[in-house]
Amino acid sequence: MEKFTKVSGTAMPLLRANIDTDAILPSRYLTRTTVTGKTGFGPYLFADWRYGPDGKDKPDFILNTPPYRDAKILLAADNFGCGSSREHAVWALVGYGIRCVIAPSFGEIFYNNSFNNGLLPLPLPLAQIEALAAQIEKGTGKRQMTVDLDAQTLTAPDGTVTKLTVDPARRDALLKGLDSIGITMQGWDAISAWQAKDKARRPWSYL
Repeated sequence: MEKFTKVSGTAMPLLRANIDTDAILPSRYLTRTTVTGKTGFGPYLFADWRYGPDGKDKPDFILNTPPYRDAKILLAADNFGCGSSREHAVWALVGYGIRCVIAPSFGEIFYNNSFNNGLLPLPLPLAQIEALAAQIEKGTGKRQMTVDLDAQTLTAPDGTVTKLTVDPARRDALLKGLDSIGITMQGWDAISAWQAKDKARRPWSYL
């Protein structure tokens, strides 16, 4: 997966609570996995909020407004990514170009899926998120934020820097671009050495 070191770009406030995985990616798009794998879900991000029955953009949805079409950071309210366990919701966010979601809390499975797909779920207090959203909504030149995972800092639109705390193991995996399988494969030499010794001791178990 793509490494996450530092992401700078437009931040989009979508301060709704309990945005579930079906809102992030409606279930009717899940079957695309058989054709595309993890890719190709970006166009369907927030599809029911983003498009009308005719398939055209809803002009009043924030992702369809010019300042936010290239958003890389999403600000949300409590319990983002709740609902079903579909990993596709994370694929849709990353496929669109969003690399960090900042919310007070996350659905547990969504939170874990995020780290396995190069998306940083960043918990911050709601009051702080609302303050960031207020800066963003002021207008031109006030929508850019930077999340520096290497330095563990968040730079707000007004230049204020906040120190972040990210679980060391998860941070290391994101910086290296490693999902759960990649982390396991780091120890492949040790695994192979153990298997060779075990095969010599118990050859019958490898028949």
